[in-house]
Amino acid sequence: MTTPPLPLDDLIDIARRAGEAIMKVYDTDFAVQEKSDSSPLTEADMAAHRLIVGELEARTPEIPVLSEESASIPFETRRRWHRYWLIDPLDGTREFVKRNGEFTVNIALIEDHQPVLGVIHVPVTGLTYFGRRDGGAFKQEPGATPRVIHVRPRHRTPVLVAGSRSHAGDSLKRFLANLGEHQIISMGSSLKSCLVAEGKADIYPRLGPTSEWDTGAAQAIVEAAGGRITTTDMEPLRYNTRESLLNPHFFVFGDTSVDWSRYLGDDQASRQKRAR
Repeated sequence: MTTPPLPLDDLIDIARRAGEAIMKVYDTDFAVQEKSDSSPLTEADMAAHRLIVGELEARTPEIPVLSEESASIPFETRRRWHRYWLIDPLDGTREFVKRNGEFTVNIALIEDHQPVLGVIHVPVTGLTYFGRRDGGAFKQEPGATPRVIHVRPRHRTPVLVAGSRSHAGDSLKRFLANLGEHQIISMGSSLKSCLVAEGKADIYPRLGPTSEWDTGAAQAIVEAAGGRITTTDMEPLRYNTRESLLNPHFFVFGDTSVDWSRYLGDDQASRQKRAR
């Protein structure tokens, strides 16, 4: 069993405090900047980043921190990391800007290219998901005792699919057409993966661009809940293995008896292989 370098309660507290910093901005007439990749950036992203990085560096100075807002660390440095914190201070900035509440604080611990611990906090509702390898996955309502969550080991008929509010595209439409009868739950940020982790959705197919900080915490929680996050070749998603921090397309699912890649279609599967 993985022993966290910080008590899990402390890590959850850091995520919640970051959420409070985000909400202070959320309740104002905040400005929105644009990053080099045209994605939005707000003062809430930076406030959460500064709080989380400051706390982690103070409490675990021996463990490097990689955040979405400090992603310029060269691979020549990163490749020597055996263990590091991977954080997305505000996952779902587009949802934050839309003020729909579907954004999260994500903190993960990566060991040997695999997430072993994850915390996802929802600032608007105060809900927290967390899990660690061999330690189970949990969902905690504000002021309540954490309860164990599990994926649904056999998918429903029709299949219940978690989809993105901001990133639906042609690739997903083709996948769903091949999948056949299904129902869609639209959701923003890493909450889609949390729906799978707690058995409220069967699969989340992400057939568009994401970065490693988008998935680290979610993967730890989903796998602790009995599910998987894999590439579209059905191989485990791995971290910090190359210069680019972009993820390949991936699936989040609970039913491991299904080869979800068969619903991609030959053309899409071939393009994804060439992209890698």
